[in-house]
Amino acid sequence: MFIYSLPILLFHIQLGTPLELILITLFLYILLFIATPFIPGSNDQEGGELFGLSFYKYLLHAWTGQLKLWVVFWPFFIFLNLSLYLTDNLAKQGSFTVSSWDEIHFMLLMPVIFWTMSVWRSSMNTDLRIFAAGARFMTLSVFFEYGLKLLIRKDFPRIFFNCEEVILDYATCF
Repeated sequence: MFIYSLPILLFHIQLGTPLELILITLFLYILLFIATPFIPGSNDQEGGELFGLSFYKYLLHAWTGQLKLWVVFWPFFIFLNLSLYLTDNLAKQGSFTVSSWDEIHFMLLMPVIFWTMSVWRSSMNTDLRIFAAGARFMTLSVFFEYGLKLLIRKDFPRIFFNCEEVILDYATCF
C-alpha cells in the first residue's frame, strides 16, 4: 500500500506536508486505540482452531469473529498488498490499460469490505490492545489508499499512468 500513491499525493498533488500526514496518522491511531474495546483475558477462551478448517469454514469463522486476530488479518493483508503492488506496477509499465486497472481495484473492493468487517469483529481476540487498534487502523488505511487511487484516476492520470505507451486506452489519460 501507498508505494505509488503516497509520493504522488505528497510531491505532485501537494495536498499536505509529510509532517501533517504523520500527525493525522498518529491522531487517528490514538483515537482508534482509545475507542477499541478490549477485555483482558478474552483471548484465552476465544479464537477457535485454525487447523482442520475448510476454506468456507475459515471464511465463516472470520466473518463472525471467532478466529484470532492474526489469523484473520495477515493472510488477506499480504494478499491485498501483493495484488495492489502488482496491479500498480503493471499499470506503470503500460501493460495494463487504465480501465483494467480500475476493474482490478473494483474486484478487490468487496474482499476489502469483508476483511474490514472480519478484522473489526476479531479484534477482541488478541492479547494486546495495541494490536487490535493497529489492525483496525490498517483496514481504515486501505480505504484511504482507495480514495487516493480514485483521486489519481480522476484528476491526475497522466502522472501515474504511462500514457505514451498506452495506445489502446489513450483517451482515459486526459
